[in-house]
Amino acid sequence: MKIYDVSVSEILDSRREKTIEVTVRGSYGISSTKIPSGRSRGKNEAITLGAEDAEEVLLDGLRDALKEEDFVETRDLDEFLIEYDGTDNKSQIGGDLSLGISISFARILAGGEKKELWEKLREEFFDETEGRKPPRIFSNVINGGAHAKTNLDIQEYQIVSARDADLREAVEAIKSLYKELGELLARKYRKVDIALGDEQGYAMDFRDSFEPIEILSELLSESKGSKNFAIGIDAAASNFCTDGFYKFGGKKISTKDLYNEYEKCFSKNPLLKYIEDPFGELDEDGFGEMLVKHGAEKLIIGDDLTTTSALMIEKYANRAINGVIIKPNQIGTVTETCEAMLVAEREGLERIVSHRSGEVDDPFLIHFARAGGAEGVKIGVPVIEERISKFDELIRVYS
Repeated sequence: MKIYDVSVSEILDSRREKTIEVTVRGSYGISSTKIPSGRSRGKNEAITLGAEDAEEVLLDGLRDALKEEDFVETRDLDEFLIEYDGTDNKSQIGGDLSLGISISFARILAGGEKKELWEKLREEFFDETEGRKPPRIFSNVINGGAHAKTNLDIQEYQIVSARDADLREAVEAIKSLYKELGELLARKYRKVDIALGDEQGYAMDFRDSFEPIEILSELLSESKGSKNFAIGIDAAASNFCTDGFYKFGGKKISTKDLYNEYEKCFSKNPLLKYIEDPFGELDEDGFGEMLVKHGAEKLIIGDDLTTTSALMIEKYANRAINGVIIKPNQIGTVTETCEAMLVAEREGLERIVSHRSGEVDDPFLIHFARAGGAEGVKIGVPVIEERISKFDELIRVYS
């Protein structure tokens, strides 16, 4: 397919901060993709440019270079973009611009063949994934860390649906549990209004960073719609790790001390089954010890540790993690995202395709999950359009 033009416009994400929409016009049609942003970012993620710098990259030669080529498949385009950039983190052309071009191109190809995006991605990158169970839904219902102005060091507190749950029923249960949680917090802490964080989870101070897990355990034990749910956290520990130590609970503690804090929490809260980034992105020993001790019954998930890189996922699979977050804008192209998913599957990791804290009303991540048969999707709570669109698309493409 020939590319005739690429353009960039500025839009607002769910935090009302600026991000980009990329439009590709090609010989088979035209398509646009909105790219999310993230407040909590791993140091190895692809660089984000923003609209002004992305337009400058296009004017400086990328737009004309793309027009000179004729791409057959998405992989052909992505290999061109990767070579043109020439860096490990898309610092020359930006991961947001390259991903927008890549997904928009794939959408045009899919439309030309009258296929869904997920069907086209599956055809090009994955083996047959039909008949697999629908994914678990990871829904962040209490926000802390970088997502909220509270005393919580841990960033996300999630309710997680079962893998074999009916998706429509699971979504309705999440809506009910979210409402019940708000009522429980208001009643228990005598709050009239509770603030919301970046991902629309409840945001308030607690006794300590583990108390919200106790609250969610109470919620799930009392609610009628909770029998198919467990609890997850995203500690995002890189955000409170400096020089090999952690500032946690107002104290400077070691990896071993933090590990012991988790151990106490695990013993009190058996419903806590999913632990993302419990240690800093350079703290392999912390991850490894937790995996050895708890990997048989809990999912130890890498995000900042792995940043949707096939190389990093292969490095840490089954020696630090048994689950991995997949965020396409961490790596910057469709091909590299799919390669990361394939490596994770080969290594036996559970793959969770994830939104960002600054989300947009573009549901492309659901198509990655469907195409690759991902075991989980992380899409917040269905209370604003950017999140609701993900839930609606999830139900639609798995129906």
